[in-house]
Amino acid sequence: MRTPLIAGNWKMYRTIAEAVELAEALLHDLGDIRDREVLICPPYTALHALSPLLQETPIGLGAQDVFYEEQGAYTGAISPLMLKDVGCAYTIIGHSERRQFFGDTDAIIGRKLRAALGHGLRGILCIGETKPQRDSGEAEAVVIGQLRAGLEGVAAPALADVVIAYEPVWAIGTGDTATPADAQAMHATIRRTLAELYGQPAADQIRIQYGGSVKPDNVDELMSQPDIDGALVGGASLKADSFLRIIHFH
Repeated sequence: MRTPLIAGNWKMYRTIAEAVELAEALLHDLGDIRDREVLICPPYTALHALSPLLQETPIGLGAQDVFYEEQGAYTGAISPLMLKDVGCAYTIIGHSERRQFFGDTDAIIGRKLRAALGHGLRGILCIGETKPQRDSGEAEAVVIGQLRAGLEGVAAPALADVVIAYEPVWAIGTGDTATPADAQAMHATIRRTLAELYGQPAADQIRIQYGGSVKPDNVDELMSQPDIDGALVGGASLKADSFLRIIHFH
């Protein structure tokens, strides 16, 4: 059985004080979540403050991105070593906003994932098509291409530390959600591709999250799909009550 992973991507929201307040509210009302894993990915500036707060709790700490070098003259970049040092267990890699606004290519994303895995970080590899790509019938080809490129050079044993997040770009922050059937179909395609790359047993073990306007009122139906193993949540993770409802999907 795959343990569902519910991850909150806070993007460029929340000061340090606001981040601490939100994390404390989540911890206060979290309750028993032994059958699922919870992760929050705040801005870099809040990582150091949240790290001790989350230790010995059921909530893990993740970053929103990582650079592929350990150190060097890379102004504004954060290395895998730095993320480990501050207490991160995970990092998001290849989010569509990184692709769109910061020029992250498939090749760069692959390097970032290999660097994260090489330093003991788990990587959430984001893949997903835009609206024009879906409308022109290219969605599957685009997603499979991003998956293959992102995993290039990742050996089978390292796959245990990889989570795939399928995020249709047209659904992120728009209020549009892929129907549960559409999301399931793409998740099944992703798992089939993973089986081609790594074999069926490995493909059966890897977690594939859905992301893209996941909300309290659609999470139950999404999570009931056989190949959807969690959610990468944006806006709804910024309020404790809505994120807690998503965490406690049933």
